[in-house]
Amino acid sequence: MKKWLAVISGLLLIGLVLTGCGNSADSKDSKSKETSALQEIKDRGKLKVAVFGDLSPYGYVDGEGKHQGYDIYLAKRLAKDLLGSEDKIEYVTVNAEERVDALKSNKVDVVLANFTKTPDREKVVDFADPYMKVAIGVVSPKNTAITKVKDLDGKRLIVTKGTTAETYFTKEHPDVNLEKYESKSQQFQALTDGRAEALADDNSYLYAWVKENPDFEVGIKEVGEVSTINPAVKKGNKELLNWVNDELKTLSAEGFFEKAYEETLAPFFGADIEAKDIIVTND
Repeated sequence: MKKWLAVISGLLLIGLVLTGCGNSADSKDSKSKETSALQEIKDRGKLKVAVFGDLSPYGYVDGEGKHQGYDIYLAKRLAKDLLGSEDKIEYVTVNAEERVDALKSNKVDVVLANFTKTPDREKVVDFADPYMKVAIGVVSPKNTAITKVKDLDGKRLIVTKGTTAETYFTKEHPDVNLEKYESKSQQFQALTDGRAEALADDNSYLYAWVKENPDFEVGIKEVGEVSTINPAVKKGNKELLNWVNDELKTLSAEGFFEKAYEETLAPFFGADIEAKDIIVTND
């Protein structure tokens, strides 16, 4: 009898040891998963960033096939500080509707494609701190300028699918007839072709667009609430989110965003717009 009690006690002891080992392994696995996001990027050797390819001066491809613009300027610095070189970056060109899916499907690590923070989008992605501020504006031909929102009732208004402009006018002004396009280049081409009376989009780059298209003007400079543009990461990726937020604070402290504005945006806006009208610093 004593022998059997000894055997049973031994088996119980072994079970407890194994259970402890299992818990330890599970703990290690859990910790590994929690801290693997940045390491995965480092092991890959490239930061994958979603950007626009046709939205000058924020994110566009120049005549030599190189990515340029304010968002690109920021993306390069993120890659440099995380991986040691601004060249260790993979740009993934997206349109407005593809930004969330690019994160969900792990095609990119970060979205830097003029991504306006909204309550609906916060449900599906995690936004870092802002680096720009923006409101919806409306541009139209100078000779038939639209200066009041009520003047759009019954008229055709161009928007890009998946943008805050589309959401706002759908909800707040249902009497406006929306003409929806897939990309920024398509929507601006439609306006210049006269396929609608006006176009609504972020005022910050409408200001730049009219500089290159002097027959048009931003007759309505601000519609709805002022919003912010923020980097976004996959929902639940807290490690990368925290790193990006820390990075934004560091860059703000050194005056990075003022320099980025002067080098990428100021030449497109001219003297009418100042850095403080566009950038947001995170002190």
